[in-house]
Amino acid sequence: MVYFVYRSVYEGPSGRLVRHFPDATVLDWFRRVWDDAASQDAYAWVERELGADVYGLHTIFETGLPAPRTHAELRRMLKEHLYVERTLRVDRHSVRVLTDDDEVELAYFFVDDHVVADEPDRWAYLVHESWDLPPGTPPSARTFTPPVPVDVVSPAPPGGEGVTYAVLITFHATCNSVGGSRPHAFPGVRLPGLAGALRAAGPALLSGELCALRALVAPGDEEIAPGLERCNRWGPLEEWPPEITAPHPRAHEHALRLLEECVPADGRDPGRTLIRCDDHLAQMSIHMDGWSGHRQWFFFDDVWAAAHPDLAASLMRFGAHWDPRCRRTHGRLTHCG
Repeated sequence: MVYFVYRSVYEGPSGRLVRHFPDATVLDWFRRVWDDAASQDAYAWVERELGADVYGLHTIFETGLPAPRTHAELRRMLKEHLYVERTLRVDRHSVRVLTDDDEVELAYFFVDDHVVADEPDRWAYLVHESWDLPPGTPPSARTFTPPVPVDVVSPAPPGGEGVTYAVLITFHATCNSVGGSRPHAFPGVRLPGLAGALRAAGPALLSGELCALRALVAPGDEEIAPGLERCNRWGPLEEWPPEITAPHPRAHEHALRLLEECVPADGRDPGRTLIRCDDHLAQMSIHMDGWSGHRQWFFFDDVWAAAHPDLAASLMRFGAHWDPRCRRTHGRLTHCG
């Protein structure tokens, strides 16, 4: 079986489109569809066959060349003829593309199923078809180690146990990139204590989104869910004013006042946001507008990660880098498979 994954803000609450094809290899998929796609409007064929306008993919079928016979031929033809704005990586078992449509970055992947099976800590989240992750936390003796560097938000409190991670799949008008969202870590606290940990965290250590969440968590909130609900009510979601993000003893009062005055951005519908919170996993897919889809926020602790290590690791990689087969050491790219 071959997996196709399209990573795109236009693809609903998950930001991903996942398809499966019965072909044994990526080469077999291209060979099977080549003549059919080349004999008609390739742009329309791609949209019909894959379920989305996969940016630039149609160009490989418009060359007038016969179908590739070998992996080497496929690699050469893709390198020479596929329209890609950013990066193309091809190996014997996968095709990985980073491109953009002049508005946002997009990525897509063809990969053999045995690669997904052999590298679950890289692919499990990418091929997970729903927007939300499973909440169950069966007992596990494992410990979880993040596969990518994390930003530590604050020192562990005395006597604290565990660690909670925040992975925010988001971008802004000035940075419409795929990847580059390094996870945050709150040592010494598990998810039930995250609201208090956010209130105690120094704003200088937080991203803009986490500063806003910090301000929107009320002094009496014992769980993170009410703060997520208030974040969802914020209008533009890409503009967090100083009254919220700057250190201030009355940040929550300012945030509530601004929230009452807030008007949702054009096309934004907070009612289409999805929020689910459990003991060790909180997740939110925030509706932005009709054009740019949703953004995904995940908070999970070491208990959930130990029970779902492949999903946790692949989600962290998904946030940090566009290519699941890339390897990093101390935050620097060292090798791509």
